[in-house]
Amino acid sequence: MRTVLVTGPGGAGRTTVAAATALAAARRGRRTLLLTADGIPGFPDGTEPTEVTDGLWSARIDSGGHFREELLALQDQASVVLDLLGGNRLDGEELTELPGSTELALLHTLRRATEGDWSRRGHELLVVDLPPLREALALLALPEQLRRYLRRLLPPERQAARALRPMLAQLAGVPMPAQWLYEAAARRDAELAAVQALIEDRSTTLRLVAEPGPAAEEALRTARTGLALHGLRVDTLAVNRVLPRHSADPWFAELAAQQEKTVDRWYEEWVPGAALCEVPHLGRDPRGLDDLARLFEGDGPASEPDARSPGRADDPWWIESPGAPDGLGGLLPGTRIVTAPPTGDGDPVLVWCLPLPGAVKKDLQLVRRGDELLLTVGPFHRIVPLESGLRRCTVSGAALTDGVLRVRFTPDPGLWPRTD
Repeated sequence: MRTVLVTGPGGAGRTTVAAATALAAARRGRRTLLLTADGIPGFPDGTEPTEVTDGLWSARIDSGGHFREELLALQDQASVVLDLLGGNRLDGEELTELPGSTELALLHTLRRATEGDWSRRGHELLVVDLPPLREALALLALPEQLRRYLRRLLPPERQAARALRPMLAQLAGVPMPAQWLYEAAARRDAELAAVQALIEDRSTTLRLVAEPGPAAEEALRTARTGLALHGLRVDTLAVNRVLPRHSADPWFAELAAQQEKTVDRWYEEWVPGAALCEVPHLGRDPRGLDDLARLFEGDGPASEPDARSPGRADDPWWIESPGAPDGLGGLLPGTRIVTAPPTGDGDPVLVWCLPLPGAVKKDLQLVRRGDELLLTVGPFHRIVPLESGLRRCTVSGAALTDGVLRVRFTPDPGLWPRTD
């Protein structure tokens, strides 16, 4: 199943474009499911997939209901501990949704659409209306981060010693973690792994929505760095609410001219890496399916990514290797080997490269800790596990040049013995 994730700066009309994208795909003969947390005029309001028109279904994401269900289920699983502590259980009616529950509900709904009960409905295209751009990037990075937290806090290998827990509890004088905790962690890890696989799938792309103007320019410029850091690919930049050009009204013409300048710069920055689609301003907010269909008449974005944007790469990193030890290429799957300038002393050096368009040196922080690389670029942060070959090396330098971060690794002689 092909997946299109729609986001953009707040107020840019991403929900409208997501709905128009889904409708356009359905009218091209694709069985399409639209997921959104917001109401759309002319669409049903149910939380289960409901048919909107031929070939198009939609479902609302109920974050409040999901929050109550999850908390009550956790309360039931921890009933023994709660009874031991003398705690009073909470009723569903008294639970108030907490910040962050919307993101978790969206991840849960994505899993249902891809590997849960909804996946058997035979949808060919999944269109997801994400939160605003900054929050969306954090959301898409969340499955990878949460899985790392679970592995650190509750390592799966600890479950092998569960038969010893009663004896260990007596020796330590404190209760050992209950088996249900490890089982719950394993279930959560499996759910997060399914969502992470969806996000990283080559058939999953982002569709950015922006209304041309200075604020949107700055937001997209910053977002490009975050997109590159997490290996996310954009298939289309939908320029929304484009005004008619060459108006006789001076005030109106000035606004249109400002939009045109912004669009011209976006053509230079985003094409050919992504397609650029101009969505006309209807003069009012879209109402119903007919207005949504008008938005993408003619050259509107297709349900498939532009031919110049084949989807997310397996990994955005690649290796420059003038003298890599034998066999390293096989230890680094998903990378491409290119020629790097020879070093002065002739020692083999590996250069791990990551494109970071828009990044500046003063906002870049890089730390190696064990087998991981901690990378911060402005407001974005990612912890990258090193490939097995690079774990045998030491970091000997890093530089940001022409929008590409290059991290130099020198093989440890003890781990990469010389053959000459």
